[in-house]
Formats: sequence, C-alpha cells, structure tokens
Amino acid sequence: MKRYAIILAGGSGTRMGTDTPKQFLLLNKKPILLRTLETFHKFDPTIKLIVVLPYEQREQWNDLLQRHRCNVTHEVVVGGNERFYSAQAGVIRAKRTAMPEDIIAIHDGVRPLVSAETLQRCYEGALAEGSAIACMPMVESLRQVDENGSYAVDRSQFVSIQTPQAFRADTIIASYKMPFRDTFTDDASVVEAAGFPIHLVEGNVENIKITKPIDLLTAEALLAQRRPLGKNNNHAKK
Repeated sequence: MKRYAIILAGGSGTRMGTDTPKQFLLLNKKPILLRTLETFHKFDPTIKLIVVLPYEQREQWNDLLQRHRCNVTHEVVVGGNERFYSAQAGVIRAKRTAMPEDIIAIHDGVRPLVSAETLQRCYEGALAEGSAIACMPMVESLRQVDENGSYAVDRSQFVSIQTPQAFRADTIIASYKMPFRDTFTDDASVVEAAGFPIHLVEGNVENIKITKPIDLLTAEALLAQRRPLGKNNNHAKK
C-alpha cells in the first residue's frame, strides 16, 4: 500500500488583506505551503506528494522553493476555479500510478499544523474503512436559522470537519468522475454523493485553516510551542 497526499493550494490573499496568496505567506520565516509539505514528508518520507496550484502561481512557487532550499520531492499540477476541479486534477494525476488499495489523502495547503497522530488516523482509517475524515467535536453553542427565527440545536450531534480526508484510491477516483454540484463543499461530500460511506476520525485542535490574519497569529503561537517530530517516530509507512 502506497500513500498519496494531494495538497490543495489555490487560495488568494483577499481575506488576509494582502496581494500575496495566503499559502505563500510566511509562517515563522517559511511559506505556509512549504511547512505543510514538510509536515507530510516528516510523517512519511516515501509519501507521494502532489501540489495543486493555479497556473499563474507556479513561477512564484518555484521561486520560493529555490529561496528556501526545499528538498521535498513533489509534483505540481494546475487546478481549476472551484475546489472540486482542483481536487479532481490532483486525483487524475494520482490515478496514473495508484493501485486500487493505495490511500489518497486530500489536504488544505494552509493547514500546516496537522499532527502526525491525525495523519496516522486518517491513513489507517481509510485503509480499514475505505475513508477517514478528520473532524473535531463542536465546542460552541449552535442555533439553526430559518425564515421564522433561530432555534437551539444539540451540538453533540455535530462535528467540525477538517482535512486530511483520506480514501482508498479506487473510491476517490470513482467519485471524482461525477459532474460538479454546488452542494460539494469538500471531498467527503463528493464521495458520499457517489454512494460510498463516510468514516470519521479524530483530528487535532491545532489543525486550523489559515485564512485570516488572526489565524496566522494563532499558528505562529502554536508553532512556537510545538515539539518537532522525532527522527525515530513510529508514524512512518509500514
């Protein structure tokens, strides 16, 4: 069984208030996207990494790789206008070499603080169940809103979804043959619409998606307190 990771990096800097795409912003002196790549590489140096970027950002990414002396091997493919099409492009590239039983995980490029434990749960869960979606329990109170007002709901019945979202290769390849729908918000929604069951696994609270300035400040604080993965960690590919 081989592990694949498709890293989606098609964001802009609009919500960050900058012209620099958010995945290229520096997190403790290193581009966020590069930190995400290194996280997967440290977890499993044999993992096959595929980065999905807009066409116009490829040259900027290559410049950053040279400037920061990146030695993490990866492929780059061009994404589409919607997340669906970017993920589809990554899946099509993985399909060239993936066997049906291999595991393909899809991850947001601006989630660099995913833990090794979460990655392990996703890959092992997908191997056992066919899919494994990282999630966390809700901690905020929830209310449902409609035209008549708002209503309290039981938050224990809901979870917050993260990435990675990992799947058997044959499952995710078959799912992304479907045409796009507006209801597709992530890979799990695509796989579910294709008729496959969804299995949830525990994520990690630090696994935030960096989209706003407060997220970048939070990530910097979290990174400063993190212990690096040990060279002899037990999360390497078996």
